[in-house]
Amino acid sequence: MTASDVTLREYGPAVSVPLSAETGRTLAASGILRSVTPDPGREGHWLLQAGSRVGAVRTPGGPVVRIAPKTPVRRLFFLLGFSLDPARSWRDSREGTVEVGTYDDVVPALAHAVERHIDRALRQGLLHGYREVEETALVMRGRLRTAEQLRRHFGRTPPVEITYDAYTADTAENRILRAATERLLRLPDVPGPVRQRLLRLRARLADASPLVRGQELPRWQPSRLNSRYQPAVRLAEAVLHGSSPEHRPAGPTPLALDGFLLDMNQLFEDFVTVGLREAVREHGLTARLQHPCHLDTAGLVRMRPDLVVRGRDGRTPHAVVDAKYKVEKAGGFPPSDLYQALAYATVLGLREAHLVYAAGREPERSHQVRGTGPSGQGVRLYQHSLDLSQDPAQLLASLRKIGGRLAGSAAPSQP
Repeated sequence: MTASDVTLREYGPAVSVPLSAETGRTLAASGILRSVTPDPGREGHWLLQAGSRVGAVRTPGGPVVRIAPKTPVRRLFFLLGFSLDPARSWRDSREGTVEVGTYDDVVPALAHAVERHIDRALRQGLLHGYREVEETALVMRGRLRTAEQLRRHFGRTPPVEITYDAYTADTAENRILRAATERLLRLPDVPGPVRQRLLRLRARLADASPLVRGQELPRWQPSRLNSRYQPAVRLAEAVLHGSSPEHRPAGPTPLALDGFLLDMNQLFEDFVTVGLREAVREHGLTARLQHPCHLDTAGLVRMRPDLVVRGRDGRTPHAVVDAKYKVEKAGGFPPSDLYQALAYATVLGLREAHLVYAAGREPERSHQVRGTGPSGQGVRLYQHSLDLSQDPAQLLASLRKIGGRLAGSAAPSQP
């Protein structure tokens, strides 16, 4: 850490930081902070305020900007691990599935966790698999690509255009692990011992092809053969999937902001919806995340509730949930959240809707809506508080309790 580095706190007060005009404009355009504005009281300084994203970002020629989460790092990575592998997390709720070692900052903890998971995955050697290869060769093997042969070499052999299945370490799983390792090696704040172990892992993954930046990650399917790889690959995908972007604002000579950021809004939503999906399964129900529907009959106004629980027939809406990464303030939760929940209940023909918050003064409260709802009864809106300061076992018990409430919700009036 250098004297010029900056530490902000998630949703904390703005901090005045000396920045060049170019770096300040780049940070403002990137959208990674809640606000970036020139400090009117100090020339050459900018006021930086963090929002829901936590982690670290390196600015070329400027400081490393670190954003500390309000939630302890160990708890944060429990939420992440649960979202990635809920079945295992239900069984191992005391410590969670993502090891963060002794690190209390996001990037060091992430680097340690990924290195430990990849090392464990590779202890029995590199995973090999069959991959289809297409090439031009002098010797025939596999199958002839007739169309390519006629197009490229009509009337001439050799060479021949062939395709065959190669048994190789260049699998989708190994490519994802290599890409995540290389990504971490470019991040600020990776501890020296962890960096050395990551370098050794990258060497072991040298037979896997590097990924092309900007392209989609290769697809893989969980199976018995890759079971030892699955925790590492899921965590590696979390590193690579949009949560660790290289921010390149538009402009004639843009500066690149490289780092790793976790969006706490998305992380909380994923934890709540995945957890409630698993909880209602214990009651024989199913659930769909990000359920698409429309507010109006013309289908012009789109809505997407975070979670819709379905009845035992797998089709009929049974309950609706929206997760809000918000803490109750002195004036209570925003009324707009209740309006949104009411709209969901109305569209889906439900007598109840549920909101789940990150913290509140009461575990649960409800509001009976005036007017006539389905079956001649008013709609009831529930607000649940999920205290993230609880230990993992208590958090999962709270999710199960909310899941039980969803399973017992009144059935919809419409088939």
